[in-house]
Parts: sequence; structure tokens; C-alpha cells
Amino acid sequence: MRELEARFPEHLVVVGVHSAKYPAEREDAHLAAAVQRLELDHPVVNDAEFAVWQAYAVRAWPTLMFVDPEGKVIGKSEGEVTADMLAPLLEKMIEEFGADGLLTGAPVRGTQPEPPETTLAFPGDVAVGETGNLYIADTNHHRIVEAQPDGLILRTFGNGLAGFADGAADVAMFRAPQGLACDGQTLIVSDTGNHSIRRVDLTSGAVETIAGIGELPASYMSGGDALETGLRSPWGVTISAGVLYIAMAGSHQLWAHRLGDDQIRRMVGTGHEDLRDGTLTASWLAQPSGIAVAPDGASLLFTDSETSAVRRADIPGYRDGMVRTLVGEGLFDFGDIDGPRATARLQHPLGVAVDPETGVVYVADTYNNKIKRIDPATDDCVTWLGDGSAGLQDGSGTAARFFEPAGLSIVDGTLYIADTNNHAIRRARLDDGQVETVDIRES
Repeated sequence: MRELEARFPEHLVVVGVHSAKYPAEREDAHLAAAVQRLELDHPVVNDAEFAVWQAYAVRAWPTLMFVDPEGKVIGKSEGEVTADMLAPLLEKMIEEFGADGLLTGAPVRGTQPEPPETTLAFPGDVAVGETGNLYIADTNHHRIVEAQPDGLILRTFGNGLAGFADGAADVAMFRAPQGLACDGQTLIVSDTGNHSIRRVDLTSGAVETIAGIGELPASYMSGGDALETGLRSPWGVTISAGVLYIAMAGSHQLWAHRLGDDQIRRMVGTGHEDLRDGTLTASWLAQPSGIAVAPDGASLLFTDSETSAVRRADIPGYRDGMVRTLVGEGLFDFGDIDGPRATARLQHPLGVAVDPETGVVYVADTYNNKIKRIDPATDDCVTWLGDGSAGLQDGSGTAARFFEPAGLSIVDGTLYIADTNNHAIRRARLDDGQVETVDIRES
């Protein structure tokens, strides 16, 4: 829609109607943060009670309704479409209505939300390098931040403008980066907005594209030459034994790329969006986002966000090559319920991390504003941090508050949290659950 608004600024009016699937998304504060994060400058209606949805007989997300200058519905499109697919139709409409004298050429726009006046803007992930420095996906500033453990910023990678360019740290450009993974003096970046994987040389600061074509491909692909294969919204990334594993949120799959090789391939998932366990290639996923390697190195843990699930996939060559669900039931099964894995419920989790010492799985239960953990000894999934209220508050356990936490990382007994809507990085001691906010600062 952003591209179409740019193509037809005088005659196309976009009104977003937010008919939320999840309860958290119906709250004005959560929607306002999403509008700001997505930098939307058209009006957005909070259709919390599905009144607009029902009035227009909508059946699926997303749906586009076409309304003529006299207010009549003249068409509907269900499902994902591209700007190039819609542009010819809009050109025809503009020609017809212009000939009838129905177009004024006076665009209607909402008020674009001001960017947050914070050092970070909607950070999506945080990783810790071998020196102990923090690496932060400063998502809405379109850059990667390197900071000391105390939060003092040392370097930034990317010039802060949304774009797609390799080169030196102050020349390179990212677009809404998300997932991060450290591998010695290399930092892997999931450049989600550019549908690409980038590599940062931490010695020189140079940025290089290692997979993706810089834009969304026209169709689904199953792999091939890494720099000629179109990726679809890569999100979380992790590395094990020289192989990069990617949670490919946009195609509902997990992909793999051996670092230093020129090939990339689909590893898990058919591309069908739903929850179905089974063999790696026959299973169904739904917007996998966070991803981490299990302590034994034989499997991957990942959050399947649209099914509000945490799942495990065997790495090829290990175990029996299967996908199994730990917590979660299906596309419309979600909530905030602690207890045994079979009955526990999450709400659109994004981040996941595993304690290498205990095997405990930590989950950013994003829309519940909590950090939960799955204990392999008891098989329970329970709230560990946060009381469920959106806020920024340090403290121990459920005395702390978060606002849509996302990326997680564990190092030396500490859990690092990208607290996205608070524009903050938090850390919690694994031994006592004490949460503090890292003071990320320029000087």
C-alpha cells in the first residue's frame, strides 16, 4: 500500500481498518505503537468489535475493499497482492472516474506519527559478542548498534537511512533489521525489510549481503544460489556448526545456509500456513520468528508466532528428522495460560532462547507482555517475568513490566531482552529474575 500511495498521491486514499485477531491488538496503545512502528501516514480505524469487518462482509486477512468517489463498493480483493498487480486496475479506475469529473485531486492523509525521541527505536533483537559487547537491531533507525555491557554506544553499522547498500559502516544501508547472530568477529543480520541476510565484519565494520536479492520475490522459492534467491521476510537467525539457520517468517519455513557457501535452501516447512507436525519437509509452520539452537546441537527451537506456539525441529542428520510442537494448538488457539505444555497458551510469541546449562527454554510472550519459560524437568510453561501489563518497570519476576518484548539472548547466566515498544534493552539474571534496563546512550 505504501508503494501505491506513492504512485497515485493525488487520487488514491487509503484507510486502514484494523480488525484484530489477538486481544492485545485491540488495545489502542498497542495499535498506536504499531502505526508508529510501521510509519503509516494514512488513517487507521481500530475495528475492535469487528463492526466494519461485518458491514463489508470481510472473510479473511488481508482484504482490500475498493470504494468509488461516490462511496460505493466496486470491488474486493482477498489475500496477498503486490503493487504491480493492483496498479493497472487503479489506473483504469482513475481514468474512468476522472473522465466523469468525480476526482478532485485533493488527497486525504492522516497525521504521520512522530518518531520516538529515544536512542533506540523499536529494537527487534539483541545479541552478545565474544567480547561481551551488545549488538542491537535498532529496527526503526535502520541500523545496528554496538554498545558496551553498560550501554555506552561504541559503533553503529548503517547510515540510519532505510535502503539497501553494502559497504563501510557509515555507508551501508539496512531496512528494518530484525534478527542477529554472532559468530566470532562476524555478525549476521536478518535485514527483514530488504528480505536479505547481511554480514558485518566486526573488525573492519564492512557490511556485505550474503543472501537475498534486496526485495520480495514475485513467487515462493525453495533455494539455490544465495545471492539470486528471493527470500521472504527473514526474521530470527542462529548459527550452529558453521550453518546459519533462518526463521523465514514470510514463507512459513526454516531455511539453512552454510556460511562461506554460495547456496541457500529450504529446510523445514511446505510453505502452508498452519500448525502441523511431521517430517521436516512436510510440516506446516506459521510465521516462524525467533530461533535458537538446543544445547545438544541436534535441534532448533523456534516460535511459530501466528499459531502462538513454540516448536522443535530436528537438524538434518540428527534424531528422526521431525517437527514437534512444545506449546500451542493452532492458528486460533491463544491466550495467557500457565501450566502443563498441553494446556498452556501464549499470545503471538516472537523471541526464544535456551539456557545452555539447564535446557530451560525462555519465550518472549510478546502480546502478553511477559517472559515465560518452559522447564524440561517439569514440562510446564509458566510466567517468569512481567505481570501482563504494558509498561516499563524494573524489578524481580512479575514485578517487572514490558511492552511487547521480542528478541532474546542468553549469555553467562543473563537473559537479554529487546523490549520493542519501550525502545529499550533489558536484562534479567537467570538465578533470581531481577530485571534492569540497560542505559543505551551515545556518551
